[in-house]
Amino acid sequence: MIRVLVVDDQFLVRSGLVALLRAAPGMEVAGEAADGAEAVTLAAKTRPDVVLMDIRMPGMTGIEATRRILAEAAEPAPRILILTTFDLDEYVYGALRAGASGFLLKDAGPERLLAAVTAVYGGDALFAPVVTRRLVEAFTARAEPESPGGSSPGLRALTTREVEVLRLVARGLTNAEAADRLFISEATVKTHLNRTMSKLSLTSRAQAVVLAYESGLVRPGGDG
Repeated sequence: MIRVLVVDDQFLVRSGLVALLRAAPGMEVAGEAADGAEAVTLAAKTRPDVVLMDIRMPGMTGIEATRRILAEAAEPAPRILILTTFDLDEYVYGALRAGASGFLLKDAGPERLLAAVTAVYGGDALFAPVVTRRLVEAFTARAEPESPGGSSPGLRALTTREVEVLRLVARGLTNAEAADRLFISEATVKTHLNRTMSKLSLTSRAQAVVLAYESGLVRPGGDG
């Protein structure tokens, strides 16, 4: 069973999500919260597998709640899937930086939402990676990279192959597509990515993508 914590300040939206999850095979509602502070408390108490997190809420936002939940969680930490009204939303970008596993538009249908929960639970930290790439590019393009050319101290700890995998993933390629490009197995790509995340102290694939852009390893609008 995938245990899901539902967080949304709108009662009707939250109730609809809870009803959908309760009716879905293999899903269990761990709890529901109406704001970020309540979400942090319930996440620590119920230890869900996945948190469906509204991003814009009064009081503690979904960004701060995401950061707090992941910082305080015992292993394994929950996967956090952001719910948003707009796909190009600086709040979502902040949540990805904070460690959220991905995001989903609130107008997505029931099947897509359930598929997204299953995907992040299974380790697919980016649901719709091309859309996430577009989001990251939109906001990192506003500022100069911290270390042009990807020469930050953290990235220098990576092997050549790990850098290659990170660059392709940041460009929106799936593990299978990156494997085809590099002539290696999909399992090897996943291994390289996991090692990269461990070396860089990242909690999600989305954070790895953000870091690749902010460090200058990948440039917005480039061809990869």
